[in-house]
Amino acid sequence: MQQVDVITLGAGGGAYPAAFRLARAGRQVLMVDPKGVMSGNCLAEGCVPSKAVREYAELSRQASRFGLGRSTEIDLAHIMTHKDRVQRTRYTQHAAELEKLSAKLSLIQGRARFQDANTVVVENDSGTKSYRAEHIIIATGADIFVPPIPGAEHCMTSRDLFALNPTMQSLPRRLIIIGGGYIGLETASILHALGSEVTLLEQQQQLLPGIDPDFVAGLTPLLDPTIRMITGAEVASIEPTTAAVLKVSFRTTEGDEVLAADAVLMAAGRHPVIPEGLEALGVQVERGRIMVDSTLRTSVPHIYACGDVNGRVPLFHAAVGQSLTAARNILGGDRAPMDYFDFNSVPTTIFTLPAAAYVGRTRAALQAMGREAIEAAYVFAEDSRAQIYDEPDGELRLFFEPGSLRLMGGWVLGIDAGQLIGQIGLAVSKGLTARDLAAFCDQHPMASEGISKAARRLF
Repeated sequence: MQQVDVITLGAGGGAYPAAFRLARAGRQVLMVDPKGVMSGNCLAEGCVPSKAVREYAELSRQASRFGLGRSTEIDLAHIMTHKDRVQRTRYTQHAAELEKLSAKLSLIQGRARFQDANTVVVENDSGTKSYRAEHIIIATGADIFVPPIPGAEHCMTSRDLFALNPTMQSLPRRLIIIGGGYIGLETASILHALGSEVTLLEQQQQLLPGIDPDFVAGLTPLLDPTIRMITGAEVASIEPTTAAVLKVSFRTTEGDEVLAADAVLMAAGRHPVIPEGLEALGVQVERGRIMVDSTLRTSVPHIYACGDVNGRVPLFHAAVGQSLTAARNILGGDRAPMDYFDFNSVPTTIFTLPAAAYVGRTRAALQAMGREAIEAAYVFAEDSRAQIYDEPDGELRLFFEPGSLRLMGGWVLGIDAGQLIGQIGLAVSKGLTARDLAAFCDQHPMASEGISKAARRLF
């Protein structure tokens, strides 16, 4: 059995920031990951490769909007080559970063299971080996959820689109997407912009279930109306035909319907990956998620759980912040916590075309808490950058606490949403007020000046 100071189960955003911080502080750290490389699912099949493909779709959409058309037909294989190149570049970058700390930090490929509260057993092609540590960080992430629908095995998943050397190398003429969460909606928007005829089926009555309904209602009309989106659709089966076509049967309140497509994408969500042997240790797991407090500790104090595996904010950048919080608390020993993670100020962007983003507490959350808000909005129809890019639809909206005028949350629907939400999120995290935002002279002509303009409307 090998003894180290800290073991991380996983090497993605919930693991490696802590591992690097702890190694620099002199701790001996071991990362164990089934892929054997750093950055987890974000780089393997998620945020980075999907955005590499999205940028092509966005350029195509912009060219069409400006009347430039397409000089050539979309070559998906060419786009995938670019996506693969980005992924390989980042893997090489991460390997170089890891090498600089090799005296204190190592990464091995394998699957880990708990033997006891301080010991994990790692299995790989070389055999089985046990490792013991004073502290353990669980950052095993999440995996694709495939519901038990007859014929689901005939569907693609996001892995077929965004993993290295993806299965999908040409655009399907007709595509059905099952699931209207952020993965399904983003992929529908991207592939439709590249040229596929897309139908999206969502079981719930609202797209993006669980997200502020007013936010969703503001985003929906901004999306291409030729994407067919059906809510309240319960898929009954997926069946192949003899003509290399898939038949999807589903029902709504209006009755049964059957659609044909050249490909079907299953985008029904993701589920946390819980390590084997964990619950026997007394670590609390509810609804398939490891329960943590704001220090990222589990119910077993020396075991931490960061990122998607705790289900709190399943985003890569949130995992990074949680990982660093866990590292600071480990460095502080097992006495009083040294750091806390603010789950409320993590920005979320839906990378549709156009995108939309939110942070903090918006209208629905505040109403559910029985709290009032003073709202201030800036519509992009009056924004110079939106006019330059011919994207006048959408808005920026801020939610302030009455009296103190402290910013509690905000959303952006439309142009530059993914960029603007970071600035709003920083203001939320630092407790800035409408007066603070109103006093700041942001750049012109940039959509970010809408933040201060919205705040100034309160005075």
